[in-house]
Amino acid sequence: QVQLVESGGGLVQAGDSLRLSCITSGRTISAYVMGWFRQAPGKKREFVGAISWDGGSTYYADSVKDRFSISRDNAKNTVYLQMNSLKPEETAVYYCAVDRQLRGALSTESTRYANWGQGTQVTVSS
Repeated sequence: QVQLVESGGGLVQAGDSLRLSCITSGRTISAYVMGWFRQAPGKKREFVGAISWDGGSTYYADSVKDRFSISRDNAKNTVYLQMNSLKPEETAVYYCAVDRQLRGALSTESTRYANWGQGTQVTVSS
């Protein structure tokens, strides 16, 4: 079983940047797609982006493309979400998650991900 812990959230102003980290333990994640999702109050959890197991491919939601980027350091069992030009409507709890499938394809579906962190709050003020 893998455990995930997100960190790096906080209160920022519109236009600012933040880098979230997702540190994993219990099992190596080097052969698994990693995803980032977010959930705003009263809304469904939504896909933000995902990175392939080898870090060679990424995929993002249209709303964050060109502003967010995901990277990973498999040696450190850590995945990052760099968020630039943040907007107030992106206030949410941000979660990282591990794919169920070994060396699977990138996926936007939350049901594809087996293990989740507790989330980190990102608040963007206007």
